[in-house]
Amino acid sequence: MSNKITMTAESESLATRIIELETRQAFQDQTIEELDGVIISQQQQLDRLEANLALLKKQLKQLVGGSGDTQGQHGY
Repeated sequence: MSNKITMTAESESLATRIIELETRQAFQDQTIEELDGVIISQQQQLDRLEANLALLKKQLKQLVGGSGDTQGQHGY
């Protein structure tokens, strides 16, 4: 009988550990999904900023007269 009690206690302990691990995995999955959304949003923002920077460079080049050497003239 002692052996059955030990097996039951071990089974309950393992079941508890499995539940805890499954719960942690669910939270981690949710966190990963949230972080993925943040990364996508940040990449979109970087893409917009790069496009704006390219446009500003083009406009600056046009303002300077198209010499192509805006760094030497203005220290940018």
